[in-house]
Amino acid sequence: MTDIVEHEVGDVTVLALCDAVGTFDEPARALFPGATTRLWAESARIDPLAAGLDDPWRLTFRCFAVRDAGGGVLLVDAGIGPSSDWSPSPGRLPARLAEAGITPDDVTTVLLTHLHTDHIGWAAVDGEPYFRNARYVVQREEVTHYPWLRDTLLDPLRDRLHLLDGRTAVTPSVTAVPAPGHTPGHQAVLVSSGGTDLVLGGDVVQHAVHLLDPDVGYAYDADPEVARATRRALLAEVLQRGAALGTAHINVPFVTGWPVSTSGS
Repeated sequence: MTDIVEHEVGDVTVLALCDAVGTFDEPARALFPGATTRLWAESARIDPLAAGLDDPWRLTFRCFAVRDAGGGVLLVDAGIGPSSDWSPSPGRLPARLAEAGITPDDVTTVLLTHLHTDHIGWAAVDGEPYFRNARYVVQREEVTHYPWLRDTLLDPLRDRLHLLDGRTAVTPSVTAVPAPGHTPGHQAVLVSSGGTDLVLGGDVVQHAVHLLDPDVGYAYDADPEVARATRRALLAEVLQRGAALGTAHINVPFVTGWPVSTSGS
């Protein structure tokens, strides 16, 4: 697997950065209830590295660096970090950024799709913001839902935390789009430039089976019904726009034009 994959959106460059690769202890069948044998076979053509329905799910933990024409760097999600309670560690995001010619001080915005530990690991390290020059952008609803992160994340970022209430333009080319269900304040990211779009979906789409049938559940969605509705709406918008989808955990970082199954059969 390539650690850095580049995707052009008009005059904006988006880099998919692999922080880690690992496997879930539970078999994929248990994690994605409702996925049929046919869907698993079809999904393997999109993401053959994810393994089959009776095997542990193999997934990537990925962040995205968005470089605009002026050279500014916005980072979407902050990976696993130097340690983790369940996912592979340590993460390799600092090394990936260095390979891309980006220093932590070059990052001016960190947009967190949500506050699960595999998406915030490098946001604050040892009680200090890891990206010292950055503002940290998250939906207010997400912060309200995770008060137990105050000591490790919210207090260290207090002076840099920017809370959003709904759909918000973060930069001229980047818009935060509420996408709840996986967590209450989850957000996706729309990157638009030169008539071209890319949607970074965070954990709205976890596995290739979701591309084929967005009604397939995921065992760790906070609100499964809201998550399904969000997945349907987000994927419909991606297809309607003719956009690419950037994925946090599918082993293919950018996907386009997949066939959608409405029946799941």
